[in-house]
Amino acid sequence: MLTSATLTPLDCACTACDTMMRKYAAADLPPKGHFHYHQGVFLSGVLKTWRLTGNQAYLQYVVDWVDSVFTADGKIKEYAHADLDDIQPGILLYTLLDETGDEKYLACLNSVAAQIRDIPRCECGGFYHKVALKGQMWLDGLYMLGPFAAEYARRFDRPELMEEIVQEILLMREYTRDEKTGLWYHAWDESRQASWCDPETGLAPEFWGRSIGWVPVGIQDVMAQMEPERDDYQKLAIAVKDLLKSVLRYQSEDGRWYQVVNKGSQEGNWLENSCSCLFAAGLARAARTGLMGVEALEAAQRAFEGVVKSLEWDGEDLLVNYVCVGTGVGDYRFYCERPCSINDLHGVGAFLLMCTELEEAVEKSESENCRFT
Repeated sequence: MLTSATLTPLDCACTACDTMMRKYAAADLPPKGHFHYHQGVFLSGVLKTWRLTGNQAYLQYVVDWVDSVFTADGKIKEYAHADLDDIQPGILLYTLLDETGDEKYLACLNSVAAQIRDIPRCECGGFYHKVALKGQMWLDGLYMLGPFAAEYARRFDRPELMEEIVQEILLMREYTRDEKTGLWYHAWDESRQASWCDPETGLAPEFWGRSIGWVPVGIQDVMAQMEPERDDYQKLAIAVKDLLKSVLRYQSEDGRWYQVVNKGSQEGNWLENSCSCLFAAGLARAARTGLMGVEALEAAQRAFEGVVKSLEWDGEDLLVNYVCVGTGVGDYRFYCERPCSINDLHGVGAFLLMCTELEEAVEKSESENCRFT
């Protein structure tokens, strides 16, 4: 059996994929039958692992899940219409269309994309995170909607859609970024009616790790669909660099980050693996693309080491633990008292994103035999 001392990032990714594939038939991934971001982020990581290894079993696993949640004519069987969390798995369809050439995946893509016009908008122009949450914009939504919509905009010549996604990112930064810390609050309520929000600012009370972690990962996915010469590309680059540099100030000696990012010394707070993985993924990618310098790659490596040291084994299965369960918006006590899960899909998904991004970044660094500047 591999041990934490011998695992490379790609070893970790393959071991995590194999563990989950032994546990679940593709069609049984929870929530079973529902088109949801839990499966979407995990399978996004599986596809990244497939690209690095060429292991066709990983690609087939994604195909099997997608085929189980769509009808033969490309309609989603079970989902919450126009909720951002239930748009995210659409990102898988581009790879399936490209690799198989099967036009049914184009019908599936169009079915997912058709929801975008039905997402309710705030008065400022931003998207509701969920249809039922009037006026609420959550950081999580930048990952749930942004990459899918940006790639759809590029592939199908929808410049107005790309502009909407860029506007969403910039609005979120405008309304949630804290000047003192540089961190972004978990959510913002335009109506100031949510039980969790500040009645004057509409802001959530805390900086929740995983919500912030989705941001640099999602924005960089959006940037990958844009021409670097665009003015708004540079605006997004500034947003990513500013946020990641702010996050670096709160990295623990262990290499990981806390559940409530800026309050590591406070009672009840704890080191959380999914946000640590997402921050590492964002940092590794920023280093690989030249958006940030060598300090980003080094921080990502420390995070990887901290996460891997915290993992447990069950025979040959790798257990990704210390992952906060799915969570709404709340106060400090709410976040700190959230239970942990082992090998839930968004936890393993974040782990796969970290491992694959770090593998690519280290490989590029070594192949060029240079340090990022």
